[in-house]
Amino acid sequence: MPEQLPQYLSRIGTIGEKNRPPDRLPRRTFLADVGMGFTGLVLGKMLADDGVVRAGESAIWSPPDGQPHNAPRAKSVIWIFLVGGMSHMESFDPKPALNEHSGKTIAESPFKAVLDSPYLKKNLREFVAGNHKVYPTIYPLQVGYKKYGESGTEISDWWSNLAGCVDDLAIVRSMWTTDNDHGAQLQFHTGRHALEGQFPTIGSWIHYGLGTLNANLPQFAVMGTPIADCCGGVGAHGANYLGPEHAGVQLSTDPNNPLPFAGPGTDVYREEQREEFALLNRLNKLSEVEYPDDRSLAARIKAYELAYHMQVAVPHVVDCASETPAVQKMYGLDNKTTETFGRQCLVARRLVEQGTRFVQIFHGSNGGAGAWDAHGGLKAGHSALCSQVDLPIAGLIKDLKQRGLLDETIVVIGTEFGRTPGAQGADGRDHHPYGFSVAMAGGGIKGGVVHGSTDELGFHAVEHRHYVTDIHATVLKLLGLDGRRLEIPGRKRLDIDFGKPIAEILV
Repeated sequence: MPEQLPQYLSRIGTIGEKNRPPDRLPRRTFLADVGMGFTGLVLGKMLADDGVVRAGESAIWSPPDGQPHNAPRAKSVIWIFLVGGMSHMESFDPKPALNEHSGKTIAESPFKAVLDSPYLKKNLREFVAGNHKVYPTIYPLQVGYKKYGESGTEISDWWSNLAGCVDDLAIVRSMWTTDNDHGAQLQFHTGRHALEGQFPTIGSWIHYGLGTLNANLPQFAVMGTPIADCCGGVGAHGANYLGPEHAGVQLSTDPNNPLPFAGPGTDVYREEQREEFALLNRLNKLSEVEYPDDRSLAARIKAYELAYHMQVAVPHVVDCASETPAVQKMYGLDNKTTETFGRQCLVARRLVEQGTRFVQIFHGSNGGAGAWDAHGGLKAGHSALCSQVDLPIAGLIKDLKQRGLLDETIVVIGTEFGRTPGAQGADGRDHHPYGFSVAMAGGGIKGGVVHGSTDELGFHAVEHRHYVTDIHATVLKLLGLDGRRLEIPGRKRLDIDFGKPIAEILV
């Protein structure tokens, strides 16, 4: 074996080599072998002879270079998630048949066939069998609705401000998912049932696939209270096997403390901190040579570098004081009901304006299933929640449009599932994964479009059915990314993970 080492050593890349031929070993791989002594060199030779590929050595696969695969229609995404399960019938898919047949059982109505649909069990995967049954008594709509815009799209009165933007919206009324419990919150972001574990989220895939537009800001920012641990926790904005450097960065809209624990403290001079970061960076780089495959170390190095730059950039971008009174009013910052969420929407606009790729805003997280979870008191609960978000979301779309940013920013308004057509108790609706709605607007999205449909009761998605990853695929396509080209060796994904772009809502 020793006499064969010169052949192995001849394959080492040179110090200044940038375009290493595929038959040459990365220099840091060799240095790591040297660090393990003679045994390491021999092992490296044996692995090379056997064709065993170590991380960073493959000539076939390489990580994304930050460039889109195809011509993009958009640059950024603002992803709004309503936690708990918003009723589709009392928002974007009003169903007059609920009023007409109120009080009857579904079996007594002309639509009893929904109970025999294969969709009732075909796609359902329950945490606890029978925990969420079919509620038989039809419950009437708890709010009025009307047609809006040139498109004449029907939207509930609780969304009257957003309805003013309806000709900029594409509403997909035929969404479905497989989880009838709140693990569906995680599923909406990863595409996988919670029983299968955690996987990279749509935000992390975009962060992984596209290069930065502003090195001083997080490329995946998160605002609002994330979903509770019971429903996926930080996994809903995590990166899982992509590595922690691609996970979302939680931000506050308080300019005095926008990034918890990121500031140096009042007793530390900035010059002193700069020297500390420089020393840490040198030490980390030395460790990186010895442990080239340590993803946590690589993430830590990037986190230190980003944190330093963000200390100046983030407080500025979350400070809305420079916005005109008219703009602040547009988002509802002058009203206590809308101020908190409105500020998050305004900061989201400021972030994408400055180059952040993906901004995720959670609304309604309450440490449990979520405020939108309307098992009882649906009318009081949904009316209050809608009053918090309707004006700010409408303001966001209008503001993006007037600044020319809507053409390059995708806005998604989603929730984990809908609510049952039948009454739960006296005044609620249960979880409903069989059919619900998602609204989208912005770069490459057709405005004034309704795509797909549920049946007359809003029970099943029946026309142009779309699993949640079809939303992911649509967003990726508009950003110029091909999800299949982001796949990582050793991490086989299922066809359902990729979804299919919804061509009918694209310009």
